[in-house]
Amino acid sequence: MEFTAEQIAGLLNGEVEGNPEIIVNKLSKIEEGEFQSLSFLANLTYEEHLYTTNSSVVIVDKVFNLNKAVKDTCTLIRVDNAYQSFTKLLEIYNKAKNNKTGIEKQSFISESASVGNDIYLGAFAYISDNAIVGNNVKIYPQTFIGDNVKIGNNTIIFSGVKIYHGCEIGKDCILHAGAVIGSDGFGFAPNNENSYDKIPQIGNVIIEDDVEIGPNNCIDRATMGSTIIKRGVKTDNLVHIAHNVVVGENTVLAGQTGISGSSKIGKNCMTGGQVGITGHVTVGNNVKIAGQSGVSKNIKDNEVLQGSPAFNYKDYMRSYASFKNLSSLVNRVNELEKQ
Repeated sequence: MEFTAEQIAGLLNGEVEGNPEIIVNKLSKIEEGEFQSLSFLANLTYEEHLYTTNSSVVIVDKVFNLNKAVKDTCTLIRVDNAYQSFTKLLEIYNKAKNNKTGIEKQSFISESASVGNDIYLGAFAYISDNAIVGNNVKIYPQTFIGDNVKIGNNTIIFSGVKIYHGCEIGKDCILHAGAVIGSDGFGFAPNNENSYDKIPQIGNVIIEDDVEIGPNNCIDRATMGSTIIKRGVKTDNLVHIAHNVVVGENTVLAGQTGISGSSKIGKNCMTGGQVGITGHVTVGNNVKIAGQSGVSKNIKDNEVLQGSPAFNYKDYMRSYASFKNLSSLVNRVNELEKQ
């Protein structure tokens, strides 16, 4: 795809400084700029690259003052917020790139399934009985949609995703490759023969609107009722969410976060990588949990935590200042005892 500087400025409500007819057809970092590439400058740490870049077009803030002239081959587009404007362009580019339509050969749609308008269905994708797929849904190759699954409008489901029976996916969602939605919760009961009886998992998973699920996530179906991922949640790679968990609106979960069964996570929370949350706990709203922390009890709203078991971040840092010197303190005590 090719755009002129003038066209881009029109999309961003920006002002052109330089050649409005210059053409760009790719995106690049400002320090790695090439002919006919588009870059942006939001962090002034990289300002020097503006005067040497080979990018044909650079997006900058309207209030930014040049310290010297840019190259004659470089056109500026001035906008209210360079970072937000470049993000908007990335969104436009991504939508255009993923704007596939049509049903490819070797895919399968059950006669009892309902499929909306303008969908894309890749090769070897399978839509099962009584599934309902909305308008403008993109289902990439080798994806499985189980019986009675519901998928809202404008959702993108990348290759290899498996959505088990009865689960519901909202509109404007993105499910990345390899995610498994609705596999059985980890429910087993010990019996008298020193083995385990499987507890049937008869619930489902409900993913609300505008949720993005990372690659190779596993979200288990509820034993009864629903595992619920609320509106606006974003998850990183390799996240596991167990049966009957509820994750609140706009919460973000970094890679390898694991949430055990029946826990409730509030809205606007953040977890770092490898955070573990035990079962049947409640985490309040606006909670931040640092990487590799372990949560084993209820957490109030607005807490910031670190450690395993996790406790208040400031207290953790004060404690860390002591226990990182523990070996030297022990040596000093030993010397004092000898004396």
